[in-house]
Order: sequence, then structure tokens, then C-alpha cells
Amino acid sequence: MEIVLAKRAGFCFGVKRATQMAFEAADKGGLTYTLGPIIHSPQVVQRLEELGVKVLKGLDGISEGTVIIRSHGVTSDELQEAVQKQLEIVDATCPFVKKAQEHVKSLSLAGYDLVVVGDADHPEVQGIVSFANGNVFVVGSGEEASTLPKMKKIGIVAQTTQSFENLQNVVLECLLKAGEIRVFNTICDATAVRQEEAKALAGQVNCMIVIGGYNSANTKRLAEVCKELQPKTYHIETAQDLDSAWFADVNRVGVTAGASTPKWLIDEVIERIKKLDNEKNG
Repeated sequence: MEIVLAKRAGFCFGVKRATQMAFEAADKGGLTYTLGPIIHSPQVVQRLEELGVKVLKGLDGISEGTVIIRSHGVTSDELQEAVQKQLEIVDATCPFVKKAQEHVKSLSLAGYDLVVVGDADHPEVQGIVSFANGNVFVVGSGEEASTLPKMKKIGIVAQTTQSFENLQNVVLECLLKAGEIRVFNTICDATAVRQEEAKALAGQVNCMIVIGGYNSANTKRLAEVCKELQPKTYHIETAQDLDSAWFADVNRVGVTAGASTPKWLIDEVIERIKKLDNEKNG
């Protein structure tokens, strides 16, 4: 059985940077925390916890130590609280997310009502929204954007893992809502490239394995994109989730992984697939 690994499977630039910063902070010792999970990979979070890095939901009761800002970023209030408490801050916010936060802030100050394209429950979006001073709306699709009220000026940014097509649909609807709109394309290229690559691979194999945290938005989207072309697409978190039945009558398997998936997890999955294949062929 041939196993084909997508070229851009695994850590994107922002996640790689955040993870490196977190492990470097852990190596220094002392009280070290992350505000929320550093990335959407329970396995990486667990490794950091083993090194003494505790995951916090908030800063209540914390008066000293180092706080690492996760790759998705945090709200402006949380950041301000860390500053006021004089905690040492390691800001591992992805630079692309940081850019979206800055655009929201500047558009808001310039008198624009804000539209953020993304998932309202996602921590990245909650962080981006918090940098707005005036009205801000979160929409997940063009259909949702069609219900927005009329506004004078609309500023638009997107969650970094959104598809360009979705941003485009929202922009088209917003053109009907305001006399002036200003759009910043804050989608990370790595997301679009990864999805296109996964689509191409899904069309060339008999089975597709997508590795990544079940809480990872970009991994879920990768699995959806692949499933459209290859019905035998399976989203797994670790090698233990693989089922030998998936590979019956399969001679070519495609493997890709979300932006928060470490290389060692991908390697484990590939080794497990090889082992299952060897067992099948006796």
C-alpha cells in the first residue's frame, strides 16, 4: 500500500513559532502559564504541562510568573490584565492574527462599523473582536451577512483560517449594506495552500487520513474539503484512532494534517498505517 504525505502537512509558521516560544519559556523554569491552550493540539499541551506549564482560563489569583499568549491570541482585556499584574508576557500570538487585531483597532478608530468573518465561538475571533471600540458583527457566511443592518461605513477582516470564497461572499453582501467598505484580506496563505494541496491529493487516493485535534477549526475544514472529493476520509487525532477496516481494498492512502499537528504525531500515524498494512498482508 502506497502512503502519500502532503507536502504542507503539520505545523504552520505561526504554530511552529508559538510552540517553540512555549518550550523555550518552559525550559527557563519558574511559574509558567498559558492563557488557554497554546495551540489546538491536546498532545502538545500535555507535553508542556509535563514541563510545568499550566493552562489557565483566566488570570484570577495569579500575581507572579510568566504568561504565554497562545497562537490564537487573547482579548485586549486579558492582555491588559497581564500588564497590570506585571507578569512577564511571552506573546506567541500568530503574526497574521496580530495583524487582524491591529486592522480591527485602526478601522474602529477611523469610524467604521466592523464585520469579522469567522466562527464567533473561536478564541481567535473572540480576541480579534475585543480590539474594536464601536459596533462589531461576527458572520460565518454570506447568508448571515445578508441579515446585517444598513451602515454608513463597514470595515471587514477575516479569521485567518477562513476560505477566500467565504470572505468574498460576505464582502458582496456588505456592498449592499453600506456606501463605503474597506476590506483587509487577513486569511493566512498557508491555510488556502494546505486546503488546495489536500484537495488535489484526495482526488488521487482511495482513502484519506486527516490528522489533528478534534478542537482544531482548520483540521475540521481540511477533513470537510477532502471528504467532498474522497468519501473515505477520516479525521483522527492520534495513531490509536486508526481502524484497520478503513484500509480494506485500499492501495493508495493520502495523509495530511492540520496546522497544529506536530511532526512526531504524523510520523506515528504513518508507522501505524504501515503496520496495519503488513498485518493485512500477513
